Amino acid sequence: MTLTHSQRKRLAGVILLVALAITCVVRGIVPAVTRVDTDFPNYLTAAKIVADGGPAERLYDDSWFQEQMRRYRVGKPEEGKFSPFPPPTALLLVPLARFEPLAALRVMTGVSLLCLLCSIILLARILAWSYVESAVFVLLSGYAVFNALRLGQPYIVVALSCILGYYARLRGAPLLAGLCFGLFTPIKYFPVVMLIYFAFRREWKVVLGGAVAVLAVVTLSIAALGWKVHEIFLSSALGNHLMGNLSLQDPFSASFQSFDALFRRLFVLDAASNPRPWLAVPGLQMLGVAITKAVIFATAIATLIRIATSSLQDKVAPSVGILGILTLLLAPATATYHFVLLWLPVGLLIDHFCRARAPVHAGLLLVLYTLIGFFPYGRAADRFEGRGGLTVFAFPRLFLLLAMFVVCLSFVWSRTRPTAVAAEIAVS
Repeated sequence: MTLTHSQRKRLAGVILLVALAITCVVRGIVPAVTRVDTDFPNYLTAAKIVADGGPAERLYDDSWFQEQMRRYRVGKPEEGKFSPFPPPTALLLVPLARFEPLAALRVMTGVSLLCLLCSIILLARILAWSYVESAVFVLLSGYAVFNALRLGQPYIVVALSCILGYYARLRGAPLLAGLCFGLFTPIKYFPVVMLIYFAFRREWKVVLGGAVAVLAVVTLSIAALGWKVHEIFLSSALGNHLMGNLSLQDPFSASFQSFDALFRRLFVLDAASNPRPWLAVPGLQMLGVAITKAVIFATAIATLIRIATSSLQDKVAPSVGILGILTLLLAPATATYHFVLLWLPVGLLIDHFCRARAPVHAGLLLVLYTLIGFFPYGRAADRFEGRGGLTVFAFPRLFLLLAMFVVCLSFVWSRTRPTAVAAEIAVS
């Protein structure tokens, strides 16, 4: 029997989904339920300290924090630290604080898998995709999913919160949407971009919901942990994080895949960590980061204004998509698991491009998204990192993300025109 084109397409999608699911099980789920790796012990140790009524103001004292890891027998103490997490992060795993580390990680894995499934369902409804298409898209984020599961990171939960917020807004529940966007904002900053955007759109119910959620989480954190640890975070930990200065980690490492790390590699000499910069001119590191980020940010703002003043019927989807990519592009440090946060932004952009009959832009974005998910970063870093000018090739994820940003700019500036009213306002 000869299959029709749609049947062949559906069969190919199912086969791809099975292959991706098996890969996810092997690389993400099985490691998570068999051993405790890095990252998760930091969250669990902080929760145990809080549950035992320990001195929360010492959370950012790395040596003391590592002593607590030894006392609780959690993970590898020499790799442990709470910084640069915001204080409310210590409350995340308090319900699991009495569990043994592996049992707690298994529970977290189950929660993450449930959130993964809910994300697939909600994305399918938001984008009018089939469940197979939505599942394939989510799992094409590759290492983002695998490592979020393996390392016990909460980013899949955060991604679901953003997707749920967007879905609630579409369903006419702006307060609930804001609550979803604001819930994790004090812990993982990414959702704040959504709230800022909706504030500019004067969707005040969304903003109000977000403000209520943020205030509730911060109030609970201060009540549970005290003010001192929040003061320490604001005065030292936050600034170092925004500058890409992470304690107990190599600031030159290409694993962070940010402009901060790239320019530090290129221009800052360090006898131990970076003996072969391209040019040993430290001032160029700060200048390069500042100029690059300023240009990208200014270009993004101009593009968002272009969208806002265009005749596009749906201005929110491409704007949220571009802002999601922009946030990760400008971040001082990113890891593979951060990129589950692209599910909503990239999904919205691909769907928007398809509806606008721009299949080339949609295809390019999907290819770049998939490459980010499966690029062998370790090999690139081993081959090029710390080799003068060649070190730029050790940052493929950064440049793939930049390429995604450029694809979005290309679409907006080539496919949109300001409306007559907007043009008159701009001239006047």
